[in-house]
This record gives sequence, C-alpha cells and structure tokens, in this order.
Amino acid sequence: MLRPWWLGMLAFALLVAAVFAWLGQWQLSRAVDTSPPAPGQTEQVRPLADVASPGEYLPEPLVGQRIEVRGSFVPGDFDIVSSRFDQGVEGYWVTGQLRVDPADARSAAPTSLAVAVGWTAELTEAESAAAALDADAPRDVSLTGRIISDEGPAAPARGADPQEMTRMSPAALLGRWSDTAGLDVYRGYLTSAEPLAGLTAIDSPAPDERSNVNWLNIFYAVEWAVFAGFAFYMWYRLAKDAWEKELEDLEDEGDVAAGPNDAPVATGSPSAPRD
Repeated sequence: MLRPWWLGMLAFALLVAAVFAWLGQWQLSRAVDTSPPAPGQTEQVRPLADVASPGEYLPEPLVGQRIEVRGSFVPGDFDIVSSRFDQGVEGYWVTGQLRVDPADARSAAPTSLAVAVGWTAELTEAESAAAALDADAPRDVSLTGRIISDEGPAAPARGADPQEMTRMSPAALLGRWSDTAGLDVYRGYLTSAEPLAGLTAIDSPAPDERSNVNWLNIFYAVEWAVFAGFAFYMWYRLAKDAWEKELEDLEDEGDVAAGPNDAPVATGSPSAPRD
C-alpha cells in the first residue's frame, strides 16, 4: 500500500470520495425545505399570473392553489371528461376553453386555460350542459378555483369509445379545441368554484399540508455517503488482491526451484553435454 502506484490510487480514491461527499451534501441541503409554504397558503386567492405561466409546469408547492382569472369561453370547445369522482360518486366533468383576459395572462399573445366548469353523475345531463354552453358560451366572466397539474393524456381501453376522455389533460384538450393558431396554453387546469349550466360545483378540497422534509433526498444523500466509503474499500480490496497475487507468485517460484518431491535442483551452470 506504500508503493507509489498504490499511493496514487489512494489519492484517486480520495478525489472520488470527495466528489461523492459533495454530492451527498448537495442532496442533503435540498432534503429540508427551509422556507416551506405557510399553513393555509393555498387557500389565499391569488391572480393566475402570480402562480403559473403558459407552457410551464406548475411548481409543486402551488398545486391546488386557489386563483382568480377573467376571460371568455370559446363557443364549440366544451367537452366531457368521464371517470370523475365527487365525494365517492363517479360522474362527469364538463370542461371548456377559457380565453384568458390579456391583462390577467400578462401576454399579448392569445392565451387559454382549460377549465372544469361543473360535475354531474349523469352523462345525458353533462351532454346537455355542454351543448347549451357551446351554443351560448359565457363571456367576460370572472372565475375562482384551484389550479391543478395536467393529469396527462391516456389511450382508451380496448373496445372503448376512442373519443372518450378519462383524464383531465389540457394537452389532450388542445387537440380538440378550435382556433389554436399561435395560442399559448397553461399546462395546468382550473376546477371552477362557480358551476355553469346548472351543474354541481366540483368538490376540490385543499391539498394536504406537505412536510418540509424530503425523505427521498435524504435517502439519496445516504447513498452518496455509501459510495464514498466504497471508493476506499475498492482501493483496499485491489491493493490486497495485488499483494495476495504476489505471495502466490513467490510460492510458485519456490516450488519450481525446489523441484519435484522437494529434490534440490542445481540452478547454477548448465549441465555438461552427454556423450
């Protein structure tokens, strides 16, 4: 272990361990949120522009945040999303494209937000409400509600109606909306507190208060510490293997020098030639 080669390998192991230790410290510093959201923060109604931006993912602390927004619904873009549960009862959401007021979007480009405007347990009632809203889309409305992250589109089950939507996904709705040229769209969607067309208000409770400790990050920090220790173990194991191999080679050389049956063999001058 004191040979130059293995001292160099020890220096390399120290460097690797230092990198792993730094990564562990970096992971640990992000395991504890030193400024967690204040209790009840999601219940304070905030302007949409202060919470989300078009095309960007919704930050985790703001999922479920209550917001307010103004705009006008686009006629013909009301749709139905199935498999929506309200206090344990399965039903349907009616959704629409809200063209956000430029002052609220703080953008000169046309900007839209997907809005779930109400719930019903009956498909026929959802279809009637969607048709009525398509024919007379509300304009210049002011809405409040919770902004939720995109659930992501899902392929329909085998044999199911390919047009049926079972997940609330603005990305999927964008493919069904009209007049989308040059349109900016929010990745999240709004569950409106004000139901439209006689629908039932969507039950959207406040999100659970999250812990300020991220245990997954702590687990990763412990992993980096283990990796740092493993770097020293690898140096020790490789050096020991090399040492044991040298001992085996010396033993093999001793056996060859002794000859078969431990009979001494002359290793000096070559044997005299035979007649």
